[in-house]
Amino acid sequence: MRVVIVEDEKPAVENIIACLKNIDEPVKVIQILSSVSNSIKWFNENSSSDLIFMDIQLSDGLSFNIFKSCKIDCPVIFITA
Repeated sequence: MRVVIVEDEKPAVENIIACLKNIDEPVKVIQILSSVSNSIKWFNENSSSDLIFMDIQLSDGLSFNIFKSCKIDCPVIFITA
């Protein structure tokens, strides 16, 4: 499974990665994105992943704004503190 993490706090990213290591299926984190603007750029230039973990509040705005500029074709799990 190819996973993208959209999160701007390093401890949260590390926590997600640690949790993913406990899954029986092989998981590869293909990208870690930390802002709305970087996420829009990446999703518009790259093929989709199998799953996205996405924080709601990022340093430059709400992650919901990503969906206004990108076509996301995989499941998204929203995460927040």
